[in-house]
Amino acid sequence: MAYLNTYADRAKKFINPSAKLLLETIERKQSNLCVSVDVTSSKEFLAIIDAVGPYVSLIKTHIDIIDDFEFSLIHRLQELSIKHNFLIFEDRKFADIGNTVALQYSSGVHRIATWAHITNAHPVPGPSIIKGLASVGLPLNRGLLLLAEMSTAGALARGPYTEDAVRMARDARDFVIGFIAQHRMEGVGLCEGQNPDEAEDFLILTPGVGLDATNDGLGQQYRTPEDAILGSGCDVIIVGRGIYGRPGNMDIDKVQRQSERYREAGWNAYLQRLKSRGE
Repeated sequence: MAYLNTYADRAKKFINPSAKLLLETIERKQSNLCVSVDVTSSKEFLAIIDAVGPYVSLIKTHIDIIDDFEFSLIHRLQELSIKHNFLIFEDRKFADIGNTVALQYSSGVHRIATWAHITNAHPVPGPSIIKGLASVGLPLNRGLLLLAEMSTAGALARGPYTEDAVRMARDARDFVIGFIAQHRMEGVGLCEGQNPDEAEDFLILTPGVGLDATNDGLGQQYRTPEDAILGSGCDVIIVGRGIYGRPGNMDIDKVQRQSERYREAGWNAYLQRLKSRGE
């Protein structure tokens, strides 16, 4: 299957520029780590990103939780993206009709499409949500992830819902680059009768990864990088509090050590995955 090939080989087959760039960045930095920066102050937001930047290929933001947001924060984020060579993923989770999400993506205070290489959406509104977001994102070479599965206990995104998300993605290969999911879904991108080695490729980004905790007491469930990358066929591990701890009590040296620890664990799991196929 395509996911068993190298990130570099897979980059050559994607038509979406953001997907290509992410895979090339992962290969170049030897990092399949995405850090989710879920803090509410601009100062802490930038401090964490500057600390983890050398170790990641992707930074995930929730820009709407920043209490003191000003658009100049985006300019600093973009500067750090260039300094440390990572992409930006705004975890907006759009979930409305096409016209509304197009406005949410392009306009308002945050103007997400102008700076986020990647964003995501719930497929529950149907294909119109992809069409609406693509009308804004495609001209800017952006990429979209669909939420096929979630890492919280009792999540409803599973079974037929996940299968429908895959079908929607296959119809929008120029813009939909993959999924937020817990594992690589069987048959993703695979047409009936098609050789598995020739299947269309999708990226699988997975949250809920931790080396120390198993849950956070609020429904989040954690598994190891090896479980995610080697065992479940995911491509990018998403880690937040496991790297920087509780907001307001941050030790930069510890953040950097944890970032390297997770980067190494994720990359080693990927190398084991290649070895299992003899790449």
